[in-house]
Amino acid sequence: MSSTVLHIDASARFADSASRAKSSELVASQNADTVIRRDLTEGLPFLDETFTSATFTPEENRTEAQKAALAVSDELVAELQAADTIVIGTAMYNFAIPAVLKAWIDQIARAGVTFAYTENGPKGLLEGKKAIITIATGGTPLGSDYDFASNYLRFVLGFVGITDVTILDKDGNAIEARAA
Repeated sequence: MSSTVLHIDASARFADSASRAKSSELVASQNADTVIRRDLTEGLPFLDETFTSATFTPEENRTEAQKAALAVSDELVAELQAADTIVIGTAMYNFAIPAVLKAWIDQIARAGVTFAYTENGPKGLLEGKKAIITIATGGTPLGSDYDFASNYLRFVLGFVGITDVTILDKDGNAIEARAA
C-alpha cells in the first residue's frame, strides 16, 4: 500500500531551524512513497472579499476573479486531500503560530470542501488522516498556559476531520492535549 506525506514547514528560519530539522527527520521516518513539500515561507495570500464571496458562490457561477482567488486554496486542499499523513514543522512566535501557518489554515478550512455544516454542527471531511506537528518554542513550554499554538493546531485540524494529531517539541517529546 502506498503512502503520501504532506510536509509543511512554517518557520521563518532556515539555518539552525529546530522545527525544520525535526520535521525533515519525521518525514524521513514515515518511509512514504510520495512526499508533497510545502514551504509556507514562500508566501500565501490572505483572505479577502473576492475569496470569501467565491467560497459562498456555487462553482458554476463563479467569476474568473473568484476562480483565481480560490486557485491557491484549491491547490492546498488537493495536497491535503492526497496526504495520508501531514507533518508540520513550525516555530512558535509570540506564544502562537506564525502568520503564514494561519494563512494556510484560512486557505484550507473551506465549508463544503474540508468541513460541512450539519444539523449537529460542523463535521470535518478529512477523516482517516494523521498529523504530526513539531513546534520549536524558543523556551515556552508546550502545553503551558502560554502555549496558544498546540491546542489551536490540534483543534483546527480536528475541525477539518484530522483527529489523530501528535504534537512534539523540538526534541521529539510528545505533549498531551490540554483539557478544555
